[in-house]
Amino acid sequence: MDTEPQHSERDPSSPPATGQEEGSRSVRTPGLPEFLRALSWRRTAVLGLLGTASLLLFSAFVVQPFLIPSGSMEPGLQVGDRVLVNKLAYRFGTEPQRGDVVVFDGTGSFVQEPAGESPLIGLVHGAAAALGLAEPAETDFVKRVVGVGGDRVVCCDEGGKVEVNGRAIDERYVYFGDAPSSAPFDIVVPSGTLWVMGDHRSNSRDSRDHLGEPGGGTVPVDKVIGRVDWIGWPLGRWTSLEPTDAFGDVRDPDGAHG
Repeated sequence: MDTEPQHSERDPSSPPATGQEEGSRSVRTPGLPEFLRALSWRRTAVLGLLGTASLLLFSAFVVQPFLIPSGSMEPGLQVGDRVLVNKLAYRFGTEPQRGDVVVFDGTGSFVQEPAGESPLIGLVHGAAAALGLAEPAETDFVKRVVGVGGDRVVCCDEGGKVEVNGRAIDERYVYFGDAPSSAPFDIVVPSGTLWVMGDHRSNSRDSRDHLGEPGGGTVPVDKVIGRVDWIGWPLGRWTSLEPTDAFGDVRDPDGAHG
């Protein structure tokens, strides 16, 4: 039986069976068209701006990160800590209480009006500070409330402790080895203001240092930005600030419990 040789010749019009048979020819995947690339970048930029704006609004009205710039509140708050300031703490009729750690604007009480600066620089720095990325304004301070309006705050009693309305305060939060105060004072806190002190008493410029200035060292309640409720950074120090019971026995001047 005669047989004819079988030819495997491929029809030139048919596609190759595999990509290997094209020799050195490579198959390229076309990139995104230029207008799609531009659209992608624009979308990313818009999303970034919206995210930043949302964070700034949240920081302005709810919780603001605050970078601790000095050791005046050691050992509880250390240099470089990012704390979270609760701006709703005093928004609904509640006022700062003895023992609260607060952030406040010291303009007019602790410092005079700040020197003028470029509006653009001020805006950029303010935004960075509001996100906890830069040191706060030089007019912002963090201290502990020791006396509220009407309180008589005295230092020191026979035992070397601060007294509030005749009650000695066991200030366990004060930096180890520090005296409650190296300078004596005796003040009745005006209504609507606060007497504030740093926990690291030997390393804190606070109400004691401004007794002879306008305001007598006290801070208006309406200058309080918020209450420090949490340490948010570094992660190893993430914790909430537990309220102190040091003022539990202090009574208001009228005899009601403070």
